[in-house]
Amino acid sequence: MLVMALLVTILDSLLHLRKMPLSILFKNTRDVFKKDELGVDIARIALPAALALTADPIASVIDTAFIGHLGPVELAAVGISIAVFNQASRIAIFPLVSVTTSFVAEEDAKGSSSNEEMEMGLSMDNELDELIPRRDSERKSPTGMSSSSAFSKSEHERRHIPSASTALIIGSVLGLVQALLLILCAKPILNFMGINSDSPMLTPAQQYLTLRSLGAPAVLLSLAMQGVFRGIKDTTTPLYATIIGDVANIILDPVFIFIFKMGVSGAAIAHVISQYLISLILMWKLIGAVDLLPPSIKHLEFSRFLKNGFLLLVRVIAATFCVTLAASLAARHGSTIMAAFQVCLQIWLASSLLADGLAVAGQAILASAFARKDYEKAISTTSRVLQLSVVLGFVLSAVLVVVLRLASGLFTQDARVLDLITSGIPFVAVTQPINALAFVFDGINFGASDYAYAAYSMASLRSLSVLSQFHQVLVAILSILCLLILSSSYGFIGIWVALSIFMSLRALAGFSRIGTSSGPWSFLRG
Repeated sequence: MLVMALLVTILDSLLHLRKMPLSILFKNTRDVFKKDELGVDIARIALPAALALTADPIASVIDTAFIGHLGPVELAAVGISIAVFNQASRIAIFPLVSVTTSFVAEEDAKGSSSNEEMEMGLSMDNELDELIPRRDSERKSPTGMSSSSAFSKSEHERRHIPSASTALIIGSVLGLVQALLLILCAKPILNFMGINSDSPMLTPAQQYLTLRSLGAPAVLLSLAMQGVFRGIKDTTTPLYATIIGDVANIILDPVFIFIFKMGVSGAAIAHVISQYLISLILMWKLIGAVDLLPPSIKHLEFSRFLKNGFLLLVRVIAATFCVTLAASLAARHGSTIMAAFQVCLQIWLASSLLADGLAVAGQAILASAFARKDYEKAISTTSRVLQLSVVLGFVLSAVLVVVLRLASGLFTQDARVLDLITSGIPFVAVTQPINALAFVFDGINFGASDYAYAAYSMASLRSLSVLSQFHQVLVAILSILCLLILSSSYGFIGIWVALSIFMSLRALAGFSRIGTSSGPWSFLRG
C-alpha cells in the first residue's frame, strides 16, 4: 500500500509539471557568465566557499589513499566509521550552519540598512549645522561627527550580530554531546551498521571512530563559525583556515600512520589535530569581526534557533540516513565491497560539494534580498546560481570520468577493489549535474528562510501544492526501498543505482517549492 501511495504521488506531481514556472531556470541564460555586480558577488562568495567545503572532503580522500595502503580491511573499517561520524555530525551541523548563515545575513543586512539611515541623518545634521549653531554638548568630535555619533561608530566597528553568539554556544554544546555519544556507544553503533563482533573490521573501526570523535566539539564549533562568516559574506577566512588545517592533516597522516606505526589510530589523531587548529584560527578572526558579547541573554534568541533548527533536523536525518544506510549495506557485503564503496563515496561527496559553494552564495545573497524585499534580485540570483550549477555539474562529470580511471590505483593495489571502483565510476561521474542542482536548490530555499517547507518536504505526506507533493520523506522512503531491494539483488552496483535515484528525486523535490510559487516564493505568481 505504501509503495502504491508513493507511485500515485509521483505520477500526480509529474502530470502537473506543465503548470510550474520553469522560466526561472532559463531567465537571462546569456548572462550566466556575465561579470556584472551579481556575477561578481556570487563568485566572491562561491569560489572561496566551494574550496573551503571541498578542502575537508579532499583531505578525507587523501586519508583514504593513505589508509588504503594498510589493506582493504582497514580501508573498509575507516569507511564505515567515517559514515557513522558524518551521519552524527550532519544531523547537528546542517541545521546549525544553514540557520546561522540565514539569520546572520538577515541581521547584517538590517544592520547595514540602519547604518545607511544613520549616515543620511548625519548628512542632514551637517547641513543644519550651517544654519543652526549647536550647544557645546552637541559639538562635533574631531572626526566630523557629534560626540554621541562618534561613540556609536566606535561601538559598531565590530558587527553586532546576536545570532553569532547563539550559534557558537549551540555548536559547542552539540559537539560535546556528539563526542560523548560516539565514544560511549562506538561498538553497538558499529554492530548496528553491520560490523559483527567477529568481523576483522571491528577493532580498527572502533579505534578510528573513538579517536575521531574527540574532534567533534572542534568540528561543530568551527562549522558554526563558518556559518557566521558566510552570513556576513566572508567565505575567504574559512577557506584559509580550512586549507591550513587540512595541510596539517595531510602532513601528519604519513607521520602518524607509517613513521609512528599507529595505523588507523594515527589517521584519526591527525584529523582531530587539524580540526582544533581550524577552530582556533576561525575564533581568532571572528573575535575581530563580530561582537560576541550580546547586551543580555534575551538577545541570543535560542528559541528562534531551536525552532527553525528542529524543522531542518527532520530533513537532515531523512537525507543523510540514505547515505549512511548505503554504507551499512555495503559493509554487510564484506570488506572488499565496503572498501570500493568508501573510495567512490568520498570522491562523489568531495566533487559534489563544489556545488555547495554556489548554494552558500545563493543562500547568503537571497537572505539579504528577502530581508530587503528585493524580489527582483531574488529572481536574478536564483536563476544565475541554478544555471551555474548545471554548467558545473557537466564539467565535473567530464573531469571525473578521465581522472578516476587514471587515479584509482592511488587508493589501493587490491585487484578486486579496483574492479569495483571502475564499475562505480559511471555513477560517480554521471550524477554530478543532478547532485549540483540538489545542493543549490537547498541553498536557495534556505536563503528564503523556508525552513517550514524544508521540514514538511522531509516529514509530511500531505500535499502543499502540485510538485511539492514530492516531499523529501517520500524521497527518503522510496530511496530506502530501492537501496534494500537493489542492494540484495545487485550488490555494489545496486547500491549506486539507488543512490542515483535518491539524488534525482531530491533535486526534483528541491525545485517543487519554487516551481509551485508557494511560501516565500508566492511573489512569482505576480
